[in-house]
Amino acid sequence: MHNKTFVAAAVGLGLVALSACGSGQGQDKADGKTVTLVSHDSWAVSKSVLADFEKRSGYKVRVLKDGDAGQAVNKAILTKDNPQGDVLFGVDNTLLSRALDNGLFQPYTAKGLDKVGARYQLDGKHRVTPVDYGDICVNYDKAYFSEHHLAPPQSYADLTKPQYKNLLVTENAATASPGLGFLLGSAARFGDNGWPDYWKKLKANGVKVVDGWEQAYYQEFSGSSEGKKAGGDRPLVVSYASSPPAEVIYAKKRPATAPTGVATGTCFRQIEFAGLLSNAKNPKGAKAFLDFLVSKEFQEDMPLNMYVYPVVAGAEVPADFTKYGPSARHPETMAPEKIAADRDQWVKTWTSLVLK
Repeated sequence: MHNKTFVAAAVGLGLVALSACGSGQGQDKADGKTVTLVSHDSWAVSKSVLADFEKRSGYKVRVLKDGDAGQAVNKAILTKDNPQGDVLFGVDNTLLSRALDNGLFQPYTAKGLDKVGARYQLDGKHRVTPVDYGDICVNYDKAYFSEHHLAPPQSYADLTKPQYKNLLVTENAATASPGLGFLLGSAARFGDNGWPDYWKKLKANGVKVVDGWEQAYYQEFSGSSEGKKAGGDRPLVVSYASSPPAEVIYAKKRPATAPTGVATGTCFRQIEFAGLLSNAKNPKGAKAFLDFLVSKEFQEDMPLNMYVYPVVAGAEVPADFTKYGPSARHPETMAPEKIAADRDQWVKTWTSLVLK
């Protein structure tokens, strides 16, 4: 989940978002003892879990954060001949074909991959390792809908109805992975010919588009704690099914129920991967780190740090996480080949329909 504020709160509870941070050009620690991880901004892991890996493996972990997943992937492609690091984490199924087509990764079959469900293994050549999954969904502000005696929307189609006019904020599909996921979800739901008309209806119904998730969730959305402080006036936002439990767990005074809900008929399944970067300075350390990412220890540590679900069979998820943020039962999905074939043209069409 691409969620810096939730992660920042987690750091205060004894987690570690990074061992080192920067945006330097190329690797400056190619000493064989340091593994450099390039990630989107939401990477986080418990201090004790990372320390255990470093002790067992003999490698120190250095982290470089490069913004949203789309930004991180694009930068990694531009620097692939002299990569910033050894491992890239956070490329998801909406961007996977772009990364693979640009030769971003070299193959490696991680130890423990046999315990990862086949539905998450989207690359038969093992150039990427599945790490987590989550659901991109519309979230709603429960208080707003209660005060206005209005039932919250539950489906894509509901969002075009007059009673929800000027209530939804989403992210730019060309710059932010949640926005792209929402676009792909609508394409999966309405088909190649139906999704453009759907977005015309959304635009006519007052959908607001902003650059990224943080702006949408923490400035525009009235249901988040930060959104309230910022005076956000949109009670519907494209976010994640795991956002409601974060609102509960990191509240100063913990509420009995989540202040936000999920429109379960608006979800798109997102799978995140990590891979050994081509031309990595420390491929041996990178392989050890990829093994670590599919270890049960890391997989069970992950949900309350990054608000995503584990992909390894048998990895337990904390009760608080499942209580307030269960994964969608019937999310929209799309084959990687379909995404690869149509994504760029869909984004161009979406841009011309919605932003111009």
